Amino acid sequence: MNDVRKRLEQDMRATVSRLRLVAGPSDLEDLPPSIGSIFDDSDNIQVEQAREMGLVTKARLIDRVNKIAAALGRLERDEYGLCVECGKPIAPARLRAMPEVATCVPCQEQIERLRAPMTARYDLRKAA
Repeated sequence: MNDVRKRLEQDMRATVSRLRLVAGPSDLEDLPPSIGSIFDDSDNIQVEQAREMGLVTKARLIDRVNKIAAALGRLERDEYGLCVECGKPIAPARLRAMPEVATCVPCQEQIERLRAPMTARYDLRKAA
């Protein structure tokens, strides 16, 4: 388990470092509003797309930090490697691939099946 802890802590440091890089203000956001008029529409679209990608990246990194922190907590409580849904052991290969994982494959598949209809409904509303 000591190797697992070291890997999780290393992953945490790397993820937090990436988050610090992504979370920094971009040069374009720091420009005064009056300078914004030098950009044409395509420049503005690119800036907005970059901002949106940055927000998505930040959200994913924050989610990963939370998952790693939760895994470290489970490790402290001697619950690491047990599925948080059913309590059964998580396959060692799954833990090696994703040490922060909290669910076994069957439970994760069930979670994704339940989430899929909600996502599809949201996508249909968004398209309308």
